[in-house]
Amino acid sequence: MDFSSFLTSLGTSFVIFVVLMFLFTWLSRRPGNFVVYYPNRILKGLDPYEGIRLTRNPFAWIREALASTEADVINLSGVDSAVYFVFLTTVLGILVLAGLLLLPVLLPIAFTSPGVKADNTTSEGTFNDIDKLSMGHIELKSPRLWAFLAATYWVSFAAYCLLWKAYKHVSDLRAAALMSPDVKPEQFGVLVRDIPPVPEGQTRKEQVDSYFKTIYPDTFYRSVVVTDNKKVNKIYEELEGYKKKLERAETIYAESKQTSTPEGTRPTAKTGFLGLMGKKVDAIEYYDEKIKELIPKLEAEQKVTLKEKQQCSALIFFTNRVTASSAAQSLHATMVDTWTVMNAPEPRQLIWTNLAKNFYEREMRQYVIYFIVFLTIFFYMIPIGFISALTTLENLKKILPFLKPVVDQQAIKTVLEAYLPQLALIIFMALLPKFLLFLSKEEGIPTQSHAERAASGKFFYFSVLNVFIGVTIGSTLFTTMKVILKDTSKIVPLLAQSLPKSATFFLTFVALRFFVGYGLELSRIVPLIIFHLKKKYLCKTEAELKAAWAPGDLGYATRVPGDLLILTIVLCYSVIAPLIIPFGVVYFGLGWLVLRNQALKVYVPSYESYGRMWPHMYNRIMATVIIFQATMLGYFTVKKFYYTPILIPLPILSFIFAFICQKKFYRFFQSTALEVASHEVKENLSMERVFRSFIPPSLSSEKGDEDQFDDALSHVSRTGSTV
Repeated sequence: MDFSSFLTSLGTSFVIFVVLMFLFTWLSRRPGNFVVYYPNRILKGLDPYEGIRLTRNPFAWIREALASTEADVINLSGVDSAVYFVFLTTVLGILVLAGLLLLPVLLPIAFTSPGVKADNTTSEGTFNDIDKLSMGHIELKSPRLWAFLAATYWVSFAAYCLLWKAYKHVSDLRAAALMSPDVKPEQFGVLVRDIPPVPEGQTRKEQVDSYFKTIYPDTFYRSVVVTDNKKVNKIYEELEGYKKKLERAETIYAESKQTSTPEGTRPTAKTGFLGLMGKKVDAIEYYDEKIKELIPKLEAEQKVTLKEKQQCSALIFFTNRVTASSAAQSLHATMVDTWTVMNAPEPRQLIWTNLAKNFYEREMRQYVIYFIVFLTIFFYMIPIGFISALTTLENLKKILPFLKPVVDQQAIKTVLEAYLPQLALIIFMALLPKFLLFLSKEEGIPTQSHAERAASGKFFYFSVLNVFIGVTIGSTLFTTMKVILKDTSKIVPLLAQSLPKSATFFLTFVALRFFVGYGLELSRIVPLIIFHLKKKYLCKTEAELKAAWAPGDLGYATRVPGDLLILTIVLCYSVIAPLIIPFGVVYFGLGWLVLRNQALKVYVPSYESYGRMWPHMYNRIMATVIIFQATMLGYFTVKKFYYTPILIPLPILSFIFAFICQKKFYRFFQSTALEVASHEVKENLSMERVFRSFIPPSLSSEKGDEDQFDDALSHVSRTGSTV
């Protein structure tokens, strides 16, 4: 890639972003699109256009994002979203501090250097203008390398200072949220796993109640024994499905009265497979009959489930937050594989199917999943190659002969040969996050937020190894294979020497990510098109319409690893090729603006973990810092700089800093501090409502019949308990 090609690519990406931004400005003002661009505000009962109704300024959203406070983000999108912006701000601060010193100091030093041979370059091809602004332009053993060594220390200490400040700030955010006077049901309960076998003469409920009543006689309230809900969930989902179909049929019938005859046309349905075959019947009557059949069936299965399908896990509720917090961080049994107690998560976070998995099963599953992830990371090219082989035109014609007349046409053949394998790769990479989330849940993790954190970690290491290190070393191995085969002892210096050659590739990669990626994020073109198609052709009821514009959440499992990959790229090349720093600053600065707008107006959090994602983010940022320091050690060695050992303390300092932060801050992210939990609540909320919030919908009784829960749900231990 030459310089003009790079500028053309960058300019095209910028034009695309500007077009998408103006498109967003125009589309977001149309009332029919409000549910796509302001769903968070609408669900909160706020005016979608509050504050910018009278202006046509396309940059009004930027002003509103900059004017918003952290409290605004917490009120509209939760503590987790606020913590994500602390992450963006911290990373942006690190890069800005790096750029303030590195750009005005290192660029002139590199540019005025006498230069080196053409093979010592930071770019592939003829990108010589940027080569002159990089560390690759410095001669071997040159005293100018002192500046680059000092810059390495500067970047590292900037990261330490800002990360310490951010960790303390996030801890304060978490404490403020947890000591809130508002009643949060999860703060009054604990999750108990690995309950031992039931003693003879007792039921599981009696065993659990007697155990905790003995330890907490004054504050124990009630318990819910976890049950195997597979069958009852299936009946419940079938019932809810027929209720939605009945509502749809009634809506269609009501519309027909207005559009055709006053009597209307009653909708029909087929009773066979997927409603596509079988006897044609009156839809309203048929769905009503199915609902009447399923209700008693559901009630009967609820009783069977609560009585006969109890498992070795339970939710325990206490009458105050201090007891619940204390219980969650206490050792209850002499053996770690029995009576394992942890903080209760939000009811919507629970992965019920994982709660009954015992201690040893969870440990075994974890190691098996780690091994599978290891294979996925290091051998992912095998399935991609297999898919690519299957998607060649010749193989497609063998597998699907009826496509032969189509793909043999020259125009179609040319397009398919160019894009089909790449399309297969894109689809495989798009499926990877869901695959990693599935693997994380298979570990036996009890909550959705924990599963997303685990999947995010796996995806980060996959991205770093296969995108960052894979691209760099892969390029190196191919270009130096002949030399390595002649003398294998040269592999390490050759790899280190060739590492910076991918700098301009990554510079282009970062530029494309922030212009095109954030342009599509802001404009929401794809969700807008999908919504209007569903609205026109599929949606009949208000519930269907609401489901069509449901925005989802920020998607931390994929968004955070993507940001961390960009940070890894920019940080590792910040000293070698400082020109990449402004691109990193623009990526995180533009990301802060766009996602601030989306958090305030669009995305609705699917859970609240009160900042428990932060230690995960912090650990990966520290991993990035250590990778950066190791990269610089290798490159200074290649430059034959005599004082390279001065950098050796840096990775050691990083490990010490990470250790200190973990010891000082991490415990509070595992458990709620008692001084935080001791703050009084302002509401006089009945404990019964706290208790009921954890009962799965499939086990809830519309009749409110208390007796049906006797087998799995304990009675109140103290009458009239309130908080």
